[in-house]
Amino acid sequence: MSRPAERIALSRAVLHRPGQADTAALHRAVTESLHHLRPWMPWAAGDYPLSAAEAFIDEATGHWQAGTAFTYLITRDQVVAGAISLEGRIGDGGLEIGYWLHPDHTGRGLVTTAAGALTEQAFALPGISRVEIWHDAANTASRAIPERLGFTCVDQYHPPRFAHTPAKAGVEVVWRLTRPD
Repeated sequence: MSRPAERIALSRAVLHRPGQADTAALHRAVTESLHHLRPWMPWAAGDYPLSAAEAFIDEATGHWQAGTAFTYLITRDQVVAGAISLEGRIGDGGLEIGYWLHPDHTGRGLVTTAAGALTEQAFALPGISRVEIWHDAANTASRAIPERLGFTCVDQYHPPRFAHTPAKAGVEVVWRLTRPD
């Protein structure tokens, strides 16, 4: 089974497959970001104990081995700035990109660059013909990523797939890019 690269060097960051050695750094990044993530991410509603970081890495490892999702930590100067994944939850032939970023690292193009790199990785995999990015309609920062990368807005869903959070409008917007010929 083909898989994307485990480490991807970008111009201002590195994407790498997380391992247990990353637990403390991931925990620190998420804990420092909770106020920033809570409006959008249902999983950020409560505390984020060290055991949650361990479980996230274990789950990411299992998905990677099964070929169902490919999660990366986004690091700058060996500091975890966020995470980004290729998720196999949109049906055959497609992968969805999901991401979050520490508030100290927003506005620098990191997620745009990382999502662009993962789009390339996805299209290098056999059988992948489309990549999608889904976001809540109220999340204008997330909307900017697919727009910058040339994705096309193809649909909206209400109710959304995931639990409601305080900032969400409750409408998921779907952006798609298809494999170039």
